Amino acid sequence: MKFMKLGSKPDTFESDDKFHKYAVSDLDSDVTINVGEFTFYLHKFPLLSKSNRMQRLVSQASEENINDITISDIPGGHKAFEICAKFCYGMTVTLNACNITSVRCAAEYLEMTEDADRGNLIYKIEVFLNSGIFRSWKDSIIMLQTTKSLLPWSEDLKLVARCIDSVSTKILANPETITWSYTHNRKLSGQDKIVEYHRENVVPKDWWVEDVCELEIDMFKNVMSAVKSSGRMNSGVISEALRYYVARWLPESIESVSEASSNKHLVETVVSLLPRVNRAMSYSTCSFLLKLLKVSFLVGADETVIEDLVENVSLKLHEASVKDLLIHEVELVHRIVDRFVGDEKGVSEDDRYKEFVLGNGVLLSVGRLIDAYLASNRDLTLSSFVELSEMIPEAARPINDGLYKAIDTFLKEHPELTKSEKKRLCGLMDVRKLTSEASAHAAQNERLPLRVVVQVLYFEQLRANHSPVGSVAASSHSPIPPVKKAEESIVVVEEETKKVGLSKKSRGSKSTRSGGGAGGPQLMPSRSRRIFEKIWPGKGESNKSSEVSSGSSQSPPGKSSSSSSRDRRHSIS
Repeated sequence: MKFMKLGSKPDTFESDDKFHKYAVSDLDSDVTINVGEFTFYLHKFPLLSKSNRMQRLVSQASEENINDITISDIPGGHKAFEICAKFCYGMTVTLNACNITSVRCAAEYLEMTEDADRGNLIYKIEVFLNSGIFRSWKDSIIMLQTTKSLLPWSEDLKLVARCIDSVSTKILANPETITWSYTHNRKLSGQDKIVEYHRENVVPKDWWVEDVCELEIDMFKNVMSAVKSSGRMNSGVISEALRYYVARWLPESIESVSEASSNKHLVETVVSLLPRVNRAMSYSTCSFLLKLLKVSFLVGADETVIEDLVENVSLKLHEASVKDLLIHEVELVHRIVDRFVGDEKGVSEDDRYKEFVLGNGVLLSVGRLIDAYLASNRDLTLSSFVELSEMIPEAARPINDGLYKAIDTFLKEHPELTKSEKKRLCGLMDVRKLTSEASAHAAQNERLPLRVVVQVLYFEQLRANHSPVGSVAASSHSPIPPVKKAEESIVVVEEETKKVGLSKKSRGSKSTRSGGGAGGPQLMPSRSRRIFEKIWPGKGESNKSSEVSSGSSQSPPGKSSSSSSRDRRHSIS
């Protein structure tokens, strides 16, 4: 820290107690000055020789025939006044970044200008500011911190503006030219790193962040506004500074953030400073934006602030994680997704194609995200589950495995659902878009309604018939028959299946499962096999024969197989 010493005489100010001070001299004190709770017993001549204001106050006191002068509104209080008084006596005083603002304001108040005495206090302070304080990074920061308590004096004297200009100019300097010391102790995670350190002693682009984040929020805003308006600072570094400021001044636990007005002002200010978000450039991470959104609700931020954050989050939703979404109420997630979908409608097909080719796949990423969220949020109601799922465009789900997992999880968590509710839930899913693995799971899933199982088996068999043997990719991309034709076949199968008593079928299923455990592997449960045989009479027996005969290939359908199928159909009817 730089400093400047003024005067050469020894300090002879003494005190009888805490609130009374006097200048030791051969002459008796001839003026008493009250500054707040403190009383100074001084001499007129030294004060009048340096201060125009003291000349007027002493003259006024003489006219009123009183010796006491009261100064109640001097900036900096008794400490700043004492330094100014010692300067008038020629005593040694030390100025530095911590006290120079208050002394400069007090000197202005006392009118210690050049017309009162050449080389007066204001002149000497200005020389020190320009040659010392504003050339130092740390001193500029410290001085800026002191200006807050001295408003409006510090602002009227342009001290605030000059500090901000000094700080912002140094922030915008080329890192390679920086020779002053700075604080940089943060250990950033991979996604938060601004600079890769390729060699030792490299000055990172965000070298200034920690020091600036020590500023009070209004001063921090002034500095950041100056940096942003220059257009010369990387938006990613600005976002890092905002993220660090929030981490520095708000509790680590989001839930412990209070509704104090200071927190509200801090959050609203940070949001106002956020770089404009777009999909092409990742400035603020979606995780940070979502946490900031949560805090905004907790501190009672204005609706315009929340709306701004919702907009920013929606533009970066494809980068979010399920963990980030789970900290919010489902209504807010609805709101974010709704905004995303609205913005997505404005994206051209060419832009969407470029995103897909480049590996971004914004729409696909959001589809996977919401499906995972539906599968993870145990507090969802049926209505909220359905509404949120229906908000996702069909193009976001070329494969429905994620949605199937979410539906199955919901069915498992809510066994009390009625038949109509299950139908409504499962109606969200297009079984034709399930992969072979998901279809195999669904075909054996007893939580699914019968109609859904029938659909799964039907479409899986049709897909197999249209796929090259042994093709893995064909399982999810093969031609699929028209829905109308498929529905007609499924209805027929359902009607025939219903003729069989549910209790009988249940007992038969248990028996089959029991037999499978002792006799060897079972490829399809009893319920699913019977449905399968209804759709494909010849295939069912063929598959069954394949299960029993482990050493031979599937035998072609013959007379006995057809006869067996006919017998089975006769027994069911």
